[in-house]
Amino acid sequence: MPQRKSSKGHCIFCQKEFSKVSITKHLATCAERKKAIEQANAGKGTAEMLFHLRVQDAYRKEFWLDLEMRSTKSLKDLDTYLRGIWLECCGHLSEFLLGTGRFANQIGKQRKLQDVFQRGDTLAHIYDFGTSSETIVKLVAVREGKPLTSKPIVLMARNQRPEEKCIECDQPAEYLCQECLIEDEVWGTLCAEHVQSHPHGDYGDPIPLVNSPRLGMCGYDGPADPPY
Repeated sequence: MPQRKSSKGHCIFCQKEFSKVSITKHLATCAERKKAIEQANAGKGTAEMLFHLRVQDAYRKEFWLDLEMRSTKSLKDLDTYLRGIWLECCGHLSEFLLGTGRFANQIGKQRKLQDVFQRGDTLAHIYDFGTSSETIVKLVAVREGKPLTSKPIVLMARNQRPEEKCIECDQPAEYLCQECLIEDEVWGTLCAEHVQSHPHGDYGDPIPLVNSPRLGMCGYDGPADPPY
């Protein structure tokens, strides 16, 4: 798989682009996010603890999400969200592990977020125990206020889909050849022109590139959209 440049993403509130490193600081000061928080706090409902989570793929770190999750919601809610935005292909099993390495312990999905996280803790999410996708979840910040939505999770920022180049002409790519990937172990990305003439077809047509680290694994073909 090719080496990646420093990842960039955009803020869901103001739609501006930032680096992966700077967007966490931006979210703490974003004027549009502050407006959304003020509107929520002025409305009905009860204030609660809200957790800012940084989520990233364990191996392809150019894929990341910044989420705000209600602390009273469960890891099952987080599992459902990660499946929807990044992972779901064939209904595979999944699990959460608290900690890293030999100190990691499986933790039940029924546990509420507020009973799992303390600042500095690391949570790992494994989807599919055959062709596994591993996601790392870290607690970034906590605030008290009324949720921005009735849903368990709000997407605050995410990476832009990494730029890929066509293996035939070096122009921007839009597709991935699965036969190149499986048979030749080549990350065979193709532009819209060369996808028509590329010879590999035994594994079906090349699939569109989508903003997910699971692309090219198992039966995953996107669309990698936020589930709500």
